[in-house]
Amino acid sequence: MCGIVGYVGQRAVQEILLAGLEKLEYRGYDSAGVSVLADGAIGSVRAVGNLSKLRAAVLQANGGEAVADEAAVATIARPSTCGIGHTRWATHGRVTEANAHPHFDTTDEVHVVVNGIVENYLALKSRLSDMGAQFTSETDAEVIAHLVSHHMATGSLVEAVRAAYAELQGHYAFVAISASEPDTLVGARKECPLIIGRGDGEQFLASAIPAFLEHTRDVQVIENEEIVVVRPDGVEFLTPDGTPIQREVTTVDWDVSTAEKGGYETFMLKEIHDQAGAVAETIADRTLRDDGVDLAEAGLDESLLHGIDRILILAAGTSFHAGLIGRYAIEEWARIPVEMDIASEWRYRNPIVSDRELVIGITQSGETADTLAAMRLARERGAKVIAVTNVVGSQATRDADGVLYTRAGMEVSVAATKTFVCQVAAMYLLALRLAEMRGSLPRERIVELVADVKQLPHHITTLIASLDESIQACAERHADSDFYLYLGRHVGRAVALEGALKLKEISYIATDAYAGGEMKHGPIALLDESTPVVCIATDMPILDKMISNMQEVRARGAHVIAVATEGDDRIAAQAEEVIYVPRTDWMLQALLAVIPLQLFAYYVARKRGLNVDQPRNLAKTVTVE
Repeated sequence: MCGIVGYVGQRAVQEILLAGLEKLEYRGYDSAGVSVLADGAIGSVRAVGNLSKLRAAVLQANGGEAVADEAAVATIARPSTCGIGHTRWATHGRVTEANAHPHFDTTDEVHVVVNGIVENYLALKSRLSDMGAQFTSETDAEVIAHLVSHHMATGSLVEAVRAAYAELQGHYAFVAISASEPDTLVGARKECPLIIGRGDGEQFLASAIPAFLEHTRDVQVIENEEIVVVRPDGVEFLTPDGTPIQREVTTVDWDVSTAEKGGYETFMLKEIHDQAGAVAETIADRTLRDDGVDLAEAGLDESLLHGIDRILILAAGTSFHAGLIGRYAIEEWARIPVEMDIASEWRYRNPIVSDRELVIGITQSGETADTLAAMRLARERGAKVIAVTNVVGSQATRDADGVLYTRAGMEVSVAATKTFVCQVAAMYLLALRLAEMRGSLPRERIVELVADVKQLPHHITTLIASLDESIQACAERHADSDFYLYLGRHVGRAVALEGALKLKEISYIATDAYAGGEMKHGPIALLDESTPVVCIATDMPILDKMISNMQEVRARGAHVIAVATEGDDRIAAQAEEVIYVPRTDWMLQALLAVIPLQLFAYYVARKRGLNVDQPRNLAKTVTVE
């Protein structure tokens, strides 16, 4: 979710870059940096922390207190009209100044900013090192700077970027500048976003429109697998083989608020649509190996996973539901007994823990009071504690023995969407790593599951694109209902719980969620012809049991809305409405199945005229008991 901004034109570049990065800080805020080109040299300033830290560092470079890199100071202080900037959300390498962007080659002639992941960076790094490249960071992104520099020995910057692009594998967007080619930016896009802002004698390049909206509303979209050359007098679009492309200039009629929402009507809808990219960031470098998962490379101390006999997952709200899916995955794949508990309940139970127990505290913000208190208690009593969180430097990261970051990026809407699916993805990775370490799954099965996990972002994109209109229509038909029942079995129960929570949070409709087998133990008494019942009927080992529950619901006259697996014709006969999700491993379908329920809750609430981003009585982070 890193943010990129670039400028070339007639104006001083520093403030343009810094202001642009501030508009993109929601995409990453653990470190940031800028590189500017002046008088045939590139100067760079980087800092760990949010943009205020970078501003202070740039101020020093412009004549304030001395900083360590005198060459960078000298260049950054000169008037410059060409530069690039970056705000980072760490996916590869620790949060350090050396790992912050921009990255540069050995001769400091080429600087790059990168969003995404280079999957074949190890092979490229080894080859480039053998040719004399000296690497200064732990990141995969730095390899792009050295690779572009290598190819510039035989060509221009644009030719070098094209040659580098041909060698790179992964999903990424990057922008490069060269000291030998002033007033030129060259960018490349593969999967990750990149967009052009057109001005008069000046051009902008960024990850998102808000970065340059105060300067221009004229934009050109860089499509996937395209290269772009940006100069003050114009922009050239190319295919990877160098064929020119014509690209229309469009004008966006956005105010600042709409721009921050990426053109969507609300932050919640934007964040639902962000989920493919967010999950891609979560899995990124952790699935570089086709035959397994590597969490140590992403910063988790894997020694914490050795010698454990039992796992306890503690969380609250949406995070609890993510943990519940994780519980099923860990038990199914790693064959370790797992308990789940609500953090606020567990801590007052006088609980029994041991030094052979792993406690996983899941908290999006890293500041959830009850979860933090439960984690501390578990640690005091001898358990190993891992925090699964989205926020670098949060309290949870300090109260745990190890951290698994979800890397979802900033989430503005109170109702969690993309942070939830990223928590689920992180738990899948943890379950697979435990299975690999314990030998509880055959190697070929792990290879198959890793491949399926890597396809999740693609499935999410396809699912959201195919569902939006049909979900809206379904929501409109049921928006006036005053009670909903959600049913699921096994991992589908967790999906039902999360779907029901989303609906009650933002639509204020009384909603209940139950395990399918519990329906006859009370909830069935609530059903009549006016009741919509949402059933999670994706492909799983006990689907037949769920189908029986659906038949029982319909026998009472209730209206069944089913979430099912693409290609399963049995479900249509048992439901009035069916929402299909892409076929993948049945355990992974839980992540996909919740997405139509997010959209359903969203459109029900919007139909009722409610503010989905700020639902009544709710806060984004619960920091008190």
